[in-house]
Amino acid sequence: MQDGGQGSSGPGGSGSGFGGGFGGGGLGGGPGGRGKFFDDLAGMAGGAFSVLSGLRAEIESAVQAQVEALTARLNLVKREELDAALEVARRAREQAEELAVRVAALEARMNTAPADATPFETGAGTDPTEAGGGI
Repeated sequence: MQDGGQGSSGPGGSGSGFGGGFGGGGLGGGPGGRGKFFDDLAGMAGGAFSVLSGLRAEIESAVQAQVEALTARLNLVKREELDAALEVARRAREQAEELAVRVAALEARMNTAPADATPFETGAGTDPTEAGGGI
């Protein structure tokens, strides 16, 4: 009887070698015993991983809720709101600069106008109640 050098003293495989009480066959006590042990170990590790992943998600949501509550309590703004306000301020600054250029151009035109020109010239016949003009 060949046992691959692991030893076997009977149907349970609990002789010399890795035989023993690990779920029937132990580590190599029978065909597929080592595979079953590692399959069980992998299953337990996978289960623990899924539990930890769920726990991580719960912790993240709890921390997020606390941060949002603290933000509201301290009257802080969210990044999106700050970005929107900065964009409005940038546009207002651009418009103010454009208007300043237009005002400067209008002031320059006023300063170069002839001094003897008046905004409204009165001439003959403009007022119908005056003598010499009109009806």
